[in-house]
Amino acid sequence: MNCTDLTRYRPLLSEARASLTQEVLAVDERGRHSTISIPAERPLTVYVDKREIVTLMTLGGAPEALTLGYLRNQRLVRKLEDIVSIQVDWEVDAVAVVTRSGIADVEARTAKKVVTTGCGQGSVFGGLMDEVDSIALPLDARLPQSVVYRIVETIRTQQSIYKQAGSVHGCALFTNTGELLYFIEDVGRHNAVDAIAGLMWLDGLQGEDKVFYTTGRLTSEMVIKGAQMGIPFLLSRSGTTQMGHMVAQKVGMALLARCSGRHFLLLAGHERLALEPHLLDLPPTPPPPRQA
Repeated sequence: MNCTDLTRYRPLLSEARASLTQEVLAVDERGRHSTISIPAERPLTVYVDKREIVTLMTLGGAPEALTLGYLRNQRLVRKLEDIVSIQVDWEVDAVAVVTRSGIADVEARTAKKVVTTGCGQGSVFGGLMDEVDSIALPLDARLPQSVVYRIVETIRTQQSIYKQAGSVHGCALFTNTGELLYFIEDVGRHNAVDAIAGLMWLDGLQGEDKVFYTTGRLTSEMVIKGAQMGIPFLLSRSGTTQMGHMVAQKVGMALLARCSGRHFLLLAGHERLALEPHLLDLPPTPPPPRQA
């Protein structure tokens, strides 16, 4: 290391630590119980000179670096020397950034922002959670294991952009008997779920007897949107996050992850799934024909 490396400026940084995983109860396709680890997901609201800038969803492994990188990539701070300190406080899910002379034209530069990491504890997340608190999913909604397999098989055989070109996410809406209603692909799963929500609105469909499937992981935003649509069942070929799991438990939603072939892990809403382990000894059930 040379002399310039030794004297390189560094702002005052906290060394916040947070658990990166959480253990949850899972029930597999044979009804066997186990404990698995899921990744943490937590909101981090960024305040610069006491002004709220954005809320990022993060695993929490390097929150100071995440904050610094966000400010740099958004061109809000040009030089490292402009930052006095970055202090993370996980008790309030916030990070306080102090600059030497503020951010010029901060209101205009943050008036229109696109947050690709999801929503968090700030104004967006707070508004969504306020609405979630008032959502009541149907208590008697149940889904047979056979329908789970029918849905997974339908997705497996579905013609898709992903099979042709990759690099996209797909979302689908099914009836609780396994009939495919909509299949949407987009560059982001959030776009795809929003498109399905729009189609449901246009067609006057309610969600209480529907099942939602996504190729992407079940983050808090995905679970919140499913709850807003009134859907009691969310399936994914991927996993879930800590906050996605928490929201699903809060609203009483069935969360099925790692859905592939005959395998799945039921992580929340255990009472909503009617297990049929004898199906594991039978050949796959063909998907129902599409209605014209």
